[in-house]
Amino acid sequence: MLSNQASLSTKAAAPVKLTWTDKAKTLLSEMWSFRLSYLFIAPFMLCFLAFIVVPVLAAIALSFTYFNAIEPPRFIGWTNFQNLISQDLTFLKYALPNTFKFAIIVGPGGYILAFLLAWLITQLPAGLRKWFALAMYTPSLTMGIAMSIVWLPLLSGDRLGYLNSILLQIGFIDEPLLWVTDKAYLMNSMIVVTLWSSMGVGFLAMMAGILNVNPELYEAGRIDGMSSRLQEIWYITIPSMKPQMLFGAVMAIVSTFKAGAIGVELSGQTPTPQYAGHLIINHIDDYGFIRFEMGYAAAISVFLLVLMYLSNKLSMGLFGSKEDE
Repeated sequence: MLSNQASLSTKAAAPVKLTWTDKAKTLLSEMWSFRLSYLFIAPFMLCFLAFIVVPVLAAIALSFTYFNAIEPPRFIGWTNFQNLISQDLTFLKYALPNTFKFAIIVGPGGYILAFLLAWLITQLPAGLRKWFALAMYTPSLTMGIAMSIVWLPLLSGDRLGYLNSILLQIGFIDEPLLWVTDKAYLMNSMIVVTLWSSMGVGFLAMMAGILNVNPELYEAGRIDGMSSRLQEIWYITIPSMKPQMLFGAVMAIVSTFKAGAIGVELSGQTPTPQYAGHLIINHIDDYGFIRFEMGYAAAISVFLLVLMYLSNKLSMGLFGSKEDE
């Protein structure tokens, strides 16, 4: 008798297993109850699907095909990726090493520089703060204009170039240097110009995060024995603004890996002289818009997408919120 009662109670306590139809009905019912909220986010979701999700899925699909923009795509499997990592000497010898060198210097360098400048500007009075923030942020908005007005005359390879003229006058060099057409200087010029224009949205987010740190935390830190501003930054400022730090890291990664036009704009040549400024983005443009090998260009873009995803995962590990935070 007792065993029968126990078995009945066990059956009664067992959870009811829902079918896929029941789950779908429950989901649709919940979505209908929040229909007004979904209506507000519908424009963004439609744009996100049309301009992000669909192009990414299309690129992944095309990466497994041969497609020349005239004939229908023809499935070839992993051939594009095999050629990319084993036979494309331009990619292996120039595009990939140049991209890593450019990203390692510009990404962390611009990120650290953005944080330091944001912190220094927040130490200024409120009246001056907005003007310095505007001065740092403006180059990221006027990059094309600044390229033609500031950097091209500055880095011109003749004696009329501002930099060459100054260095010749002080006797630092004996003859003009080809800053943007010599392979020995092009990458360094690209790095300097990109760092100058890297104070974008990530910089503003960091400055907002620093300004939103609770001042009472600094007072508590001084009471507990903090004796320097560096300790305040390390133990209070950075932990208190992890979301802004993560956002800045993601923006730095995206802007760095998608950079490519800078080398072409500076040198005025496609490809850049002796592939000195040839990045992965330039390689995609070469095969996609010059050779019209769309399938192979899609495979390169998928490789770049995976590279950016891994970099973003690293940023999430450094600045993402832990379970106990």
